[in-house]
Amino acid sequence: MFKNRYLGFKVLTAPVHFYTAALDQSTVLAFQDNELIGTGRIEEITEETVKIREERFMIANCTFVYAK
Repeated sequence: MFKNRYLGFKVLTAPVHFYTAALDQSTVLAFQDNELIGTGRIEEITEETVKIREERFMIANCTFVYAK
């Protein structure tokens, strides 16, 4: 069984999750190597990046979760 290291948080794993979070104006957390590197609402989405608070995060290098 898959063990979620972000226990209690819903991980954004598909493009539809990113677009839903952006439309709902949900706060998301961005992690890289288990370190929190960003938080806020998604402002823009490309195939490779997510823009949160004027900063771009590489989707391939980060894990994004809904904030509680």
